[in-house]
Amino acid sequence: MPETHGAPRRRDERSQPSRSRDASGRDAPLYGALDLGTNNCRLLIARPSREGFRVVDSFSRIVRLGEGLSRTGLLDLRAMDRAYDALALCAERIVRKGVDSARLSAVATQACRAAENGADFIDRVRKGTGLRLRIIDPAEEARLAVEGCLNLIDPKAEAVLVIDVGGGSTEMSWLKRSGTDWTTTAWMSAPVGVVTLAERHPEPPNSGEAWYEAMVADMGAAITAGGIVDEPMLDLFRQNRAHLVGTSGAITSLAGIHLNLPRYNRDRVDGLWMTRADCEAAADRLKALGPDGRAREACIGPDRADLVLAGAAILEAVQRAWPSERVRVADRGLREGLLLQRMREDKKPPRGRRRRRGRGRPGPAA
Repeated sequence: MPETHGAPRRRDERSQPSRSRDASGRDAPLYGALDLGTNNCRLLIARPSREGFRVVDSFSRIVRLGEGLSRTGLLDLRAMDRAYDALALCAERIVRKGVDSARLSAVATQACRAAENGADFIDRVRKGTGLRLRIIDPAEEARLAVEGCLNLIDPKAEAVLVIDVGGGSTEMSWLKRSGTDWTTTAWMSAPVGVVTLAERHPEPPNSGEAWYEAMVADMGAAITAGGIVDEPMLDLFRQNRAHLVGTSGAITSLAGIHLNLPRYNRDRVDGLWMTRADCEAAADRLKALGPDGRAREACIGPDRADLVLAGAAILEAVQRAWPSERVRVADRGLREGLLLQRMREDKKPPRGRRRRRGRGRPGPAA
């Protein structure tokens, strides 16, 4: 069954044919969204549908583009090669599926923003693969993550905090109900992600609670430095009239551990409600497993074994600063936001377009 945005069913690196029709009955055009992050390279190809969009193909690969960036200020040569290879595969899929370049949104985030040679790498990708990646700023990154997660918000909530945990930064957006809509009242980008946090706090042998608490404190300091102070909003969280939405591989992995999944199952994870106690229990289990045990977990694997607890620490720091008993897990975010934005833009009539009137007789009203 094809994925429909709102309750999509995506299996990374697998193609699922899908057909959606436009008003004339023809196949709706394909759109693509490509996100090159600090840790992952992700592609989504979809057709517009009445419900939003239907996914045709998706791809995800851990590339660790930002490996070592926090120490050197540069993208590492091997990291760039890994990312380039993944992007070349994405370019092949885009061409094979027939996605028009005008309907492809391709962006790069924190690693390319922060690295001295980030623009040079983007230029290398353009020349070698034809992909034109646009480095977006934190404000746009946060807005797109919110756009992709809007339909996971509890309609009974009065406020929401959307947390997008990346490899090199964490975007946080505060939303408040405005009638039937949601308005972003504040946002911040903390320069702390799972890769940077794991590199700052390498796991020691026989790691204990002090190591984990140091990561929580590091993220807590970044939240404080962000200077978001809104006591009325904070009261809504304290009174359980608000909730969190968490989007990232680290948070979805935490959900997989909570559910004791034998292998990752997006249908069960995306949209899952977890309590704060559930999150803490899953983090405690991950600590007890140790690096080797985490690597053997199907929902984590060796590529994320050293990062998943950094993600849990980031979530813990947010929950302490903005106490909420509930977090909605989102296996969606920036890519979905890119797709929805581009599809919405294409529905708008061109500015200044007017219908021509026929000669000698009145035409239809403009």
